[in-house]
Amino acid sequence: MLVFIDESGDSGFKLDKGSTPVFGVALAAFAEPDEALRADRLIRDALVRLRVKPEFKFSKAHNNVRDGFFDAVAGCDFRVRALIVQKELIHSGRLRTRKEEFYRFFVKSMLKFDNGLLRDAKVVIDGSGERTFRLDLKAHLRRHTEPGAIKDVRLKDSHRDPLIQLADMCVGAVARSYRDDRKDAHRWRDMIKPKLDDVWEFK
Repeated sequence: MLVFIDESGDSGFKLDKGSTPVFGVALAAFAEPDEALRADRLIRDALVRLRVKPEFKFSKAHNNVRDGFFDAVAGCDFRVRALIVQKELIHSGRLRTRKEEFYRFFVKSMLKFDNGLLRDAKVVIDGSGERTFRLDLKAHLRRHTEPGAIKDVRLKDSHRDPLIQLADMCVGAVARSYRDDRKDAHRWRDMIKPKLDDVWEFK
């Protein structure tokens, strides 16, 4: 099994000064390597067709690009699990003040409570950003998930891996559905609905 992980939003709690009100993390899981290769190829083709450079990112994409992306992967066989955090409901001092612990806690939680999905999974996480923290996260996940669930954890930069971009687009679509100020809030979540195994609203 191949699993790709990315997040939406930030871990900050200055909600009146630009921090995102919602944080999300999601995984896109492929049971068959051939399906992952097919999705990779289709996403690379879509980059060219939709004239996107250097990568697909939900937060920066125009609506037509979002539509084109999800149309491109609609026929691929993968599953999506997401965890959504509405920050106003978080009262833990540690999670509110320690950015790295916040991120690590929720990624670990999503993988630990996987409803039996993960088996000998090779997990790929976006490796851009603070490299030391990402390496620490890699070790942390191997220690704190169920035996046999994760075989390997790797870091790759999203602009080099279309399947991390897939995870980005999926978590962005789910997180967007929690934006009451957007008329199209559910538009892209509805496009991936057949692939959504679970959306866990953390409380």
